[in-house]
Amino acid sequence: MKDLRSQLDERKAKHLYRRRRLSESAQQVETIIDGRPVINFCSNDYLGLANHPKVKQAFKHGIDQYGVGSGSAHLVNGHSKAHHQLEDALAEFTGYPRTLLFSTGYMANLGVAQVLVGRGDSILQDRLNHASLIDGGLLSGARLLRYRHNDIDDLSSKLASRTSGEKLVSSDGVFSMDGDIADVNALANTCSQHDAWLMIDDAHGFGVLGENGRGTLEQADCNIDTVPVYMATLGKAIGTAGAFIAGSDDLIETLIQQARSYIYTTAQPPAVAVATLESLRILQQEPEHRQSLNDNIAYFKQCAAQTDLNLSDSDTAIQPVIVGDVEKTVALSTTLFERNILVTAIRPPTVPEGTARLRITLSAAHTRTHIEQLIEALTQA
Repeated sequence: MKDLRSQLDERKAKHLYRRRRLSESAQQVETIIDGRPVINFCSNDYLGLANHPKVKQAFKHGIDQYGVGSGSAHLVNGHSKAHHQLEDALAEFTGYPRTLLFSTGYMANLGVAQVLVGRGDSILQDRLNHASLIDGGLLSGARLLRYRHNDIDDLSSKLASRTSGEKLVSSDGVFSMDGDIADVNALANTCSQHDAWLMIDDAHGFGVLGENGRGTLEQADCNIDTVPVYMATLGKAIGTAGAFIAGSDDLIETLIQQARSYIYTTAQPPAVAVATLESLRILQQEPEHRQSLNDNIAYFKQCAAQTDLNLSDSDTAIQPVIVGDVEKTVALSTTLFERNILVTAIRPPTVPEGTARLRITLSAAHTRTHIEQLIEALTQA
């Protein structure tokens, strides 16, 4: 049998051991973690909607109408009217003919890869893609090729080498550990030239990018004609839970019929769908949340420019400070926590060797005072 204890001890020795901190309050910028009041700079709640009063009230109404659990999978009797209304609302918002809800973004990415490609086919992915995209490619049975980060020439060369079978190109819209944005137009043009599917995972772009918050595709002025498969999550900027795939009627029907990660799992609670409908309404009718986030990003970068912090080149809410050494990164995160600032240390294998970092994420709910306290704590640490 495998010696699990020695493997765990080895991770600890390399400062790669992960521990869960205990949250004792709502998801918000001022929160209680491990009994300590902290300013939260590592949440993906970009618009501050996870604890929004109107979203919470909608969730309570949803529980009153539907109860807590959905009872079964969507194809048994777990597909509620609330789920269906949310799918219709997401389709209208994104401009795609249809959408399909999944319980998590991970399951959505697994389902798409498994349905669109298989043995004899190819799936090509950016080297910095999220783990769920990579795992989807590995589990699909297709040949997985990974191109250099945001390198369209490398992608084109690898596509040209695949002369048979279906080809699926998958990329993050906003890369979750670096905060930079994929060149969606270049990806779309390359896929068109090589007769390949293009899928964009917009988990960190949906709700925050684009004039109306429609994400990376709106910012790039793309649609279903150039990006036939679009995935976004609902547990980040939207503040609730779950994910969806947007696409053509044929794509959605195919996923319903064949995606194992959709067919064989219990549907998310209907009350979550009710709350998400309210979040989507807020997103469309209250643009000030996105404006506040953009103001905070600009202010953080302005303040950071006056220090020697090694920031990544990002214009999004994800602002990583590259440290490099794992032990030093963990020590910095611990020091910040002792100063009531919560920033998680991100280490390999989540990021490449030698690029351990503090992954700072900004929210619309942060104040300038919060950001100034963060900068002061970072420079002192």
